[in-house]
Amino acid sequence: MRRLLSTAAAVALVFASGTVLAAGTPAGTPAGTKGATFASVTTQLPRSAYPTHYDLSFTPDAAKMSFTASVKITVEVTQPTATITLQAADLTFAKAAIDGKAATIKVDDEAQTAAFTVKAPLAKGKHVLVIDYAGQIYTQAAGLFALDYDTEQGPKRALYTQFENSDARRFIPSWDEPFHKATFSVEATIPTGQMALGNMPIAKSVDLPGGKTRVTFATSPKMSTYLLFFGLGEFDRASVKTGGVDIGVVTKKGDLPKAKFALEAAGPLVAWYNDYFGVDYPLPVLDHIAAPGRSQFFSAMENWGAIFYFEYALLMDPSISTQRDAQNIYTTIAHETAHQWFGNLVTMAWWDDLWLNEGFASWMESRATETFHPEWNAQLGAVAGREYAMNLDGLVSTHPVVQHVETVEQASQAFDGITYQKGEAVIRMLEGYVGEDAWRGGVRAYIKAHAYSNTVSDDLWKAVETSAGKPITAIAHDFTLQPGVPLIRVDGGACEGGKQVLTLTQGEFSKDFPDKKPLVWRVPVNARALDGSTVAKTVVEGGKASLTVEGCGPVVVNAGQTGYYRTLYAPARFQALAERFGQLPAIDQLGLLSDAWSMGTAGQQPAADALDLIAATPADADPQVLAKVAGVLSAIDGYYQGQPERAAFRKLAIAKLSPMLARVGWTPQAGEPDPVAILRGDLIATLGGLGDPAVVAEARRRYAADKTDATAIPAPLRKAILGVVAANADAATWDALHAQAKAEKTPLVRTQLYSLLAAAQDEALARKALDLALTAEPGETNSASMISGVAARHPDLAFDFATANKDTVNGKVDNGARSRFIPSLATASGKIETAAKLKTWAAANLAEGSRKEADKAISAIEYRAKVRKERLPAITAWVSKAG
Repeated sequence: MRRLLSTAAAVALVFASGTVLAAGTPAGTPAGTKGATFASVTTQLPRSAYPTHYDLSFTPDAAKMSFTASVKITVEVTQPTATITLQAADLTFAKAAIDGKAATIKVDDEAQTAAFTVKAPLAKGKHVLVIDYAGQIYTQAAGLFALDYDTEQGPKRALYTQFENSDARRFIPSWDEPFHKATFSVEATIPTGQMALGNMPIAKSVDLPGGKTRVTFATSPKMSTYLLFFGLGEFDRASVKTGGVDIGVVTKKGDLPKAKFALEAAGPLVAWYNDYFGVDYPLPVLDHIAAPGRSQFFSAMENWGAIFYFEYALLMDPSISTQRDAQNIYTTIAHETAHQWFGNLVTMAWWDDLWLNEGFASWMESRATETFHPEWNAQLGAVAGREYAMNLDGLVSTHPVVQHVETVEQASQAFDGITYQKGEAVIRMLEGYVGEDAWRGGVRAYIKAHAYSNTVSDDLWKAVETSAGKPITAIAHDFTLQPGVPLIRVDGGACEGGKQVLTLTQGEFSKDFPDKKPLVWRVPVNARALDGSTVAKTVVEGGKASLTVEGCGPVVVNAGQTGYYRTLYAPARFQALAERFGQLPAIDQLGLLSDAWSMGTAGQQPAADALDLIAATPADADPQVLAKVAGVLSAIDGYYQGQPERAAFRKLAIAKLSPMLARVGWTPQAGEPDPVAILRGDLIATLGGLGDPAVVAEARRRYAADKTDATAIPAPLRKAILGVVAANADAATWDALHAQAKAEKTPLVRTQLYSLLAAAQDEALARKALDLALTAEPGETNSASMISGVAARHPDLAFDFATANKDTVNGKVDNGARSRFIPSLATASGKIETAAKLKTWAAANLAEGSRKEADKAISAIEYRAKVRKERLPAITAWVSKAG
């Protein structure tokens, strides 16, 4: 699953939890389980039975938003029992039988289970459970759900499914846990003329009376319930063949041209993954399916053979899409395609090891992108992902990569930057430690050994250790079984004989608990002197190490930025690097600036050091380094909100960034590198956010001219220019954008326009956007994103609004996101009183085990308040001196 990373709405699926049953020794274990065992894996169901095959037949009624179904489940009973219990939510049961004998049905809504009981105990062995039932079609992305959209021919409705992590139970009564893999045969009765989609190709299609058609899909391979998929609607499909696999893109009718880029990317990725994993993609089809709308939680989902995407994550619309959109689409496809092996073919046994899916797929998307698009410098982007993780991991509210999960609700909350971005960063570090070939050899062995079964993290470490002939488990455990970010302090003596010896001391980077006793890690560290030709390597163990580096020039520790740690240099060493900042490789410029900024705001380094590096950044630096400069300046501006010193800081920031924009210009150039094109949009957006009069005026001029001049707003700049206009909108401009949004028929463009309405800096207009979000007008799946958009600039306003309208807001949010969405709105606040309000609200409205997002938001708010109070004075002094 590709998760959305939004500061205002980092939300995930959360559902009512059941009781975890104590591990016991079962009489039998599912065949093919090599890694985790039936006896040890966490479950919320009795261990007396498990499924081997589902035969599902159902009929959806899109108009009535409901469906009827019958399922025949082949079950293996491991010990005598009269009751078979499985998971079910929001389903109504007509009848059930086991081996042809009528069963009584008991539903537990709170635990989300249904128990089926016969009079006499069932013997060990194979049995068949048949259930007739009905369910609902949702308006948000959970279970079987509907997405409505406008066309020139009138409104349309399409159906899709979303099951990760625990929503298959809303569609099919099942063992809805990743360990319980089974095969699936699916039959659907649909309106004749519509296209049905599933994990496998349609094996049979029969027209029925009354305008109906019964389609039967080929039987799936053995897989977890959360990977099951069904889609239905008026679709178009195009495909190519790669290695015998039919690789397709599916869109609403008429949208296939927008999927051309995606289809061209998809085939080579499968071929590359076949080679990397050493196991060919095992299904006959792999569809990439685009759907209108959005979720507060995810942009795409890796259903086996039928990957689901919201349109913005798959389609390129020539009227609004940018080079950044193309890169995001590519990396999303790469991420979800990697899951077809790492997650689908081999699946974590329980949600403790979710990172095995998500961290690995995040790392794999970067590796694939580096291979196919080296011009995008994906390694630099990986530094940004690591920074996102470290900024979460440095707060007291963090958690380990591998965290014990007892309920599906806790599993839902595990979909975060620690699981994804820290997981990716740790893998990148370990690959660098053992070497690319050894790492790949371990991954190949792991995939082959555990195909169609389930694993835990140690299964991967063992495979890599065997391949590399080098121990990594202890290092891996340090970084995945405990939370936090190591801090490597760097000092040392003078250079002698062309070499210098570094003294390395390990501490811990903490943003909100600076005096805590540091945890201990075994940290792989490398270093290179600017005048040296080799990289020196060591492992810091027991908190200390020394490292001999060739060369007498300034030394970069974590050269190449593959390590997951922050580096704190002795002042003289930092000053030497700052003076030669422009000579560092771009990736090390990013690393040094990122460390200085984060540790400066945390009080572990002078707060103005990052500004010294920004001042030393050359105008011709790599575009991604310049984008980082813009990002830091924008972040500082956010801390100054409401303070009189902001004007002086903005003057300095605009003076730094304006020459960069002048250098790249407002007009895209044919053949320019994508990073330059992306930087242009970033600079326009950042300068517009800083209130640069020239940029705001130019954006408004182009917006006004767009009505008569088709060249006024080039498509790659439409989002940036309209974003500046929307952020600085007055009432008349907001109304004009609103009218444009209402008239728009293209869902991808329409969604963007409604997002712009939520971007206004003017508080009165922000309130209008919030009120609008609670109506049906934006579309059921766009409303929550509008509220999140307001929260990005007005977190206190959005939080107060959402808590005052809790029930209505929850109705606009994915079923499982409700315990996380409202707390996430407050994240960008810097007011201690908001943190207190959130704490009180969470205690009154959320179960104790459902407050992780609230805890994260409280930590973030308190930290922002601390930075404003304790760090801004030093930054203000630096600005005054520089001015």
